[in-house]
Amino acid sequence: MPSQKRTRRSAGLLLFRRSGEAGFEVLVGHMGGPFWAGRESAAWSIPKGEYGPEEEPEAAARREFGEEFGRPAPEGEWVALGEARQSGGKIVTVWALEADLDAATAVPGTFGMEWPKGSGVRREFPEVDRFAWCTPQEAAERLVTGQRVFLDRLREHLAGGRAGDA
Repeated sequence: MPSQKRTRRSAGLLLFRRSGEAGFEVLVGHMGGPFWAGRESAAWSIPKGEYGPEEEPEAAARREFGEEFGRPAPEGEWVALGEARQSGGKIVTVWALEADLDAATAVPGTFGMEWPKGSGVRREFPEVDRFAWCTPQEAAERLVTGQRVFLDRLREHLAGGRAGDA
């Protein structure tokens, strides 16, 4: 019997704060490591990470926020923004939470990898090398393409519509 490949799943938490002309800003992180170092466009992400069948998505989103930002997710009401399938097939589930954290206080976790590739040298890199509050327009330019849908869903929610699995 052929083995079935498990669909990879990821869960995340998108913080937002109300502000000025744009109406709100979101907290996004620039992905760490050598592949993303010189990039700005499509090199940022909602704090998120993979989870297995033994973990609930909400728990994974909370855990990943803590790992990537370096402190626990703030308390408050989580708003479901639904799921989206990324270009690589991974399904990402995101919640939004209204909170205002100082992006400069982030202390991201790290990951190890061989770098340069083929060198035999293992180095540590931050999972996220910096965080920033962005208007929805700025975030749309910075976020990886598959996560931009969550900005639209948050905008719809804040305008009084219903966010979800659109």
